[in-house]
Amino acid sequence: MRGAWCAPGPGVLHYVLLFAGVLWYHSELMSADRKFDFHYAVENTFIILAPSGQLETFGNTIVNYSLVSESMDEVGVCRIRTGRMQLLKPQIIAPSDYSKMLLEGFGEEAQRYVEWLEKHNDDIHILRYGYTLKQEAFSEETVTGDFREVLERVKKDVEEKKDPYRAVVAGVDSPWDVCLVKLFWVMVRQSAKKNIMDMAKKHMFDKRAAISPEVHEEIERAFAAAGKDPSLVKDLGALLQRHKVFPMYEDRFFSLIGH
Repeated sequence: MRGAWCAPGPGVLHYVLLFAGVLWYHSELMSADRKFDFHYAVENTFIILAPSGQLETFGNTIVNYSLVSESMDEVGVCRIRTGRMQLLKPQIIAPSDYSKMLLEGFGEEAQRYVEWLEKHNDDIHILRYGYTLKQEAFSEETVTGDFREVLERVKKDVEEKKDPYRAVVAGVDSPWDVCLVKLFWVMVRQSAKKNIMDMAKKHMFDKRAAISPEVHEEIERAFAAAGKDPSLVKDLGALLQRHKVFPMYEDRFFSLIGH
C-alpha cells in the first residue's frame, strides 16, 4: 500500500481507502510551513495504548484519548490533553466522486491517477473515513515531572478503566491536534477489513452494480441538481425511494443535506 498525507481541513479529516490498495489522506493544500509542522508532528507521535475496539461499520464511534506532550517552553513540564474523537461511519463513494475530490485537492498532480480511476470505475470500491473532535469534552492539564514517568502514569490510569475505546498518545505540544491523525489512521487500519466484510454481507457493493445505467444517470443528475438547488432535495429523496435504492445512497443524501 502507499499513501499521501495532507493537512487536515477545518473540523473533519477524511481518510479514503481504495480496495485496490491505495491509501490517501485528502484535504486542503498546505503552505510549506504547515506541511513541515504536519510531518514533524506525525513523525514524532507514538501510540502508547491503542483502542482494542474496532470502528462501527454502520454508525459513528467515540474514542477517548489522552495525549501527553512535553512543553516547548519549560523544561520538566508536561501537558496532558484529554478529549473525545468522533470517528464517522465509513461511507461508500463512487470513483467518479473521488476523482473530483482529487482534482480539487491536488490539481494536476492527481490527473494521471484520476485517469486510472476512470478506466477502472467498475472494478474499484472506495470507503471514506472521517473524524471530528468533540470540543465539549476537551480538557488540558499541566504537570511537572519526567516525561516518561508522566506518560507511564497516564497509561496505567487508562488501563485500569478497561475501556476498549480509550487511547494514550505521546506527541508534540504544537501542533498537538495533528498527533491525533496517527490515532485515526491506526483505528482505520485495524477496522477496515471488518467494515468491508460487514458491508459485503449486506451486498452494499454489488447492489450498486445492479442499477441500470439509465437509472444511475437519472440519480446522478438528481444529485447534481439538488446540490445546486436545495429545494430539489425532497424530489431527490422521492426518486431514491421510488427506485428502492435509498439505503445505497443514504450517506451521500444526508451529506448533501448537511452541506
